[in-house]
Amino acid sequence: MKSGPRAQDVAALAQVSQSAVSRAFTPGASVSEETRRKVLAAAQRLGYRPNAMARSLITRQSRIVALVMSYLENQFYPLVVQLLSQRLQKEGYHVLMFIAEMDEAADGVLADILQYQVDGIVLASAMLSPTLAHSCAEVGVPVVQFNRVSDLGGLARHATSSVSSDNAGGGRMVAEYLLAHGYRRPAFLAGLEDSSTSLERERGFTEALAESKREVISREAGHYSFDGAQAAVRRMFAGPDAPDAIFAANDHMAIAALDVLRQELGLRVPAQVAVIGFDDVPQAAWGAYRLTTVRQSVSSMVDATVGLLLEQMRGEIRARDVVVPCVLVERDTVHR
Repeated sequence: MKSGPRAQDVAALAQVSQSAVSRAFTPGASVSEETRRKVLAAAQRLGYRPNAMARSLITRQSRIVALVMSYLENQFYPLVVQLLSQRLQKEGYHVLMFIAEMDEAADGVLADILQYQVDGIVLASAMLSPTLAHSCAEVGVPVVQFNRVSDLGGLARHATSSVSSDNAGGGRMVAEYLLAHGYRRPAFLAGLEDSSTSLERERGFTEALAESKREVISREAGHYSFDGAQAAVRRMFAGPDAPDAIFAANDHMAIAALDVLRQELGLRVPAQVAVIGFDDVPQAAWGAYRLTTVRQSVSSMVDATVGLLLEQMRGEIRARDVVVPCVLVERDTVHR
């Protein structure tokens, strides 16, 4: 089989060094526009395409970032995948996606991740265990948790960053908003019981209620699933003291709650019961729902995640936690 053109052939035709050819095809590398133009013209003439695998052997960088998720049912995360992939591609990296088991740490896919010699890992909708964090720290692979925070120590703490919204602040905003609009019997629809996002949103919510001498009258876990949230809402309204407002730990469960309240229980929203979610997924603005919710800035969170990852992969900073502000979006599921 005839071999294709090589980098040496491009360098000879463009009358530049072979290293200049390599830099011309490396995003962010230092090379003049004139040199880049000559290299690209020579490559096009010869039909040359750089070999990413061969280059990774030389640079010891795969230019691959592993994205680990445990489920995509929540409409928030497909948008995260799209924006994160686009941002990383602009930086010359490509995303390799892994699916972890729901409700379990991502340890089960660790061996698969590391055999690809990834330059970094982003964990979104997946849990990080101390074992996984330590393993990544030992081999020098930085980890950024997206929309999650884990309590880690030692070596793992110095290799693991996080990007999250102000979840407690968002929960506080919801409580204050409901109280200001006359609701007095609030319920909380939790996500996963060990999820930092759900725990922090609940903490902010209950603390703000307590400061006004109020408390949650009903709490059920929907485990971030549509069916689980529907079952949880049915339990909330099975007894005599039904809530007059539901704060769901994400929009996915809030939309499930709206379906049960309106279609099964025949309740009017917001006249008889209010519903507030968290995320502000595109579906929250649909005419059938018009959901009042707390907006997480996906673009700001993705920018922060990519920034942290790039800095850590270059060894410029130690790990840190970034908290992105969120805002309450008023629509039609709470009295105004």
